[in-house]
Amino acid sequence: MLTDHGSITDVPGIWVGHHQRSSRGWRTGATVVFAPEGAVAGVDVRGGGPGTRETDALVPWNLVDRINAVCLTGGSAYGLAAADGVMDYLAEQDLGFRVGPDKGEVVPVVPTAVIFDLGRGGSFASRPDAGFGYRAAAAASAKERRRGSVGAGMGAVAGGLRGGIGMASSKVVFTVDGTHDVAVTVGALCVVNARGSLIDATTGLPHHRTPGLRRPSADDRRALSDHLNCLDAPALNTTLAVVATDARIDRAESTRIAMAGHDGLSRAIKPVHTLADGDTVFSLATGRVELDDAERIAQLSEIHAVAADCVASACVDAIIAASPTRDRPTYLSLCPSAVS
Repeated sequence: MLTDHGSITDVPGIWVGHHQRSSRGWRTGATVVFAPEGAVAGVDVRGGGPGTRETDALVPWNLVDRINAVCLTGGSAYGLAAADGVMDYLAEQDLGFRVGPDKGEVVPVVPTAVIFDLGRGGSFASRPDAGFGYRAAAAASAKERRRGSVGAGMGAVAGGLRGGIGMASSKVVFTVDGTHDVAVTVGALCVVNARGSLIDATTGLPHHRTPGLRRPSADDRRALSDHLNCLDAPALNTTLAVVATDARIDRAESTRIAMAGHDGLSRAIKPVHTLADGDTVFSLATGRVELDDAERIAQLSEIHAVAADCVASACVDAIIAASPTRDRPTYLSLCPSAVS
């Protein structure tokens, strides 16, 4: 039985919404990570071929202090148009950087990043637009826990296998003022569309240790190897992640959490951060839980470590949960014996 690694929506104040199409030439989608009450955000871009929007707004010394949404989408650079729909939805909710006294007089800042999935459903011209972003934002819910071939992960491919959306979460308990304990929640959502592989071809298991999986049978390992050996990996890719926490931190500290998220990508995907990937990690902090001032460095360091673990687990979760298509198998369709 596979272990439920949790969801980014386990972080109080974080919602997720998806919209996708998968028929008649379409295989793509958009995902919105939504913070209705706002969140302190950061970003770290390390891939050689990123497609992004509004990432400069998250630099700690710039103006905007909090945001309400991050948009992840297919469509390569064309898919950046999905952010327009997210902006429209937020403006209708009167959410954004306020520039006037009346309702709707806001400028929503929607940091966005894309994966390359053009043509995977058959038509190069089938890619997310503003309607995808609007529908994903409008669908956002604190109860959303779907993963696999959904939202921005609909057209994802990872090391020759079907990729997708994966999620994970964890809690860490800290003592504050030497008098009481508080629980900080950390969660991650990843869109895994990697040039590198998440699977060790020798063992048939993910590079990142995953409870609930066992070494596949010799026949399954042979089927996996045969598929990977006869397949050319897609030339253009990208893995995206959002790490969220309810800890109260500032913008520089949030950026450091995004940086730690890349450690998780490095554990799960080999190779990672290639010239053909646009690997990007965002961070969101809702600020509901105070840390201890005297132990702040140690507690932030623990959050960094948990963030990396959650990202790595979310990456594996994506390929485990993916659904096969006629032209692209999944890890479990080739190695069903890996599930104990």
